[in-house]
Amino acid sequence: MQAVQLKEAGGPENLFVGEVTRPVPREGEVLVQVKATAINRADTLQRKGQYPVPPGVTDILGLEAAGVVSQLGPGCSQRWAVGDRVMALLAGGGNAEYAVSPEDLLMPVPSKMDFLQAAAIPEVWLTAFQLLHTIAKVQKGETVLIHGGASGVGTAAIQLCLQAGARPIITAGSAAKIETARHLGAAAGFNYKEDNVTAKVLDATGGKGVNIVLDCVGGSMYEHNVNSIAIDGRWIVYGLMGGPNVNGDILRKVLSKRISIIGTTLRSRSLEYKKKLVSDFSSLALPLFESGAFKPIIHTVLPLSKIREAHEMMEANINTGKIILQVEHPSGREEL
Repeated sequence: MQAVQLKEAGGPENLFVGEVTRPVPREGEVLVQVKATAINRADTLQRKGQYPVPPGVTDILGLEAAGVVSQLGPGCSQRWAVGDRVMALLAGGGNAEYAVSPEDLLMPVPSKMDFLQAAAIPEVWLTAFQLLHTIAKVQKGETVLIHGGASGVGTAAIQLCLQAGARPIITAGSAAKIETARHLGAAAGFNYKEDNVTAKVLDATGGKGVNIVLDCVGGSMYEHNVNSIAIDGRWIVYGLMGGPNVNGDILRKVLSKRISIIGTTLRSRSLEYKKKLVSDFSSLALPLFESGAFKPIIHTVLPLSKIREAHEMMEANINTGKIILQVEHPSGREEL
């Protein structure tokens, strides 16, 4: 099969699509013929050699995929059948013609959705759902500050906040991205390159601050976070795009405001944790894609062969929403 490969750790120029052995589903796993996949920040970090692959996981990039069930591994239940349209949360291997997934990490593709739309759901929507519900335990009436509000996770988090009765406000790097976030329902949006984020957030909350911060930035935003969070606020760190280092009197402010700082990742979580997350998401959120209340936001669709361009686009912070990769199966390769 064709899959994204990496010559060596480094820049996007080291990526290429080449022939590799098709994976074989093990006990309780399903082989999916991938129709569409996507890239995430974690993929760019792995490409640079900064995000080690978990033990036992393929080094092929890609943390999500949408396609059809091609083969059931030994010990699978009767939950899925060959030909079913599915989308999968993966620990790796999604940027390929075929990928394997534990059967419990598959979700049905919403009936009105195509594979391109479905590929924009698993990683970012499950991440946002985890951040808000599993970790932060968002409550009705709370205000949530979402950094990277026009990203895949950010656009999902805005919609999830609204569904939970919370008030999302966001930061982004351009007026166009802020406008997209506001169109999705963000109550306010601030340009972190131009605005005093602390002052803007405090003004937007009547001086009270936000109850929750979803922080994919880290070091470069820590002062704004600690100054604009409310008493007893929850500061959820899930990325370090702005660096890992902080300094100053952050601990004094954490103590005086009784701030909870929680770090979280998804890829390295246990299978049991992911199974519970997928189950909860499938019950509480997936029906809202069927009804049209939730919608994945797609920036562009590229063929898998344009993997270098996709990574360059993400690292330039051009995208609003997801960068999707369409997987073409040449004649003779499409086996169901």
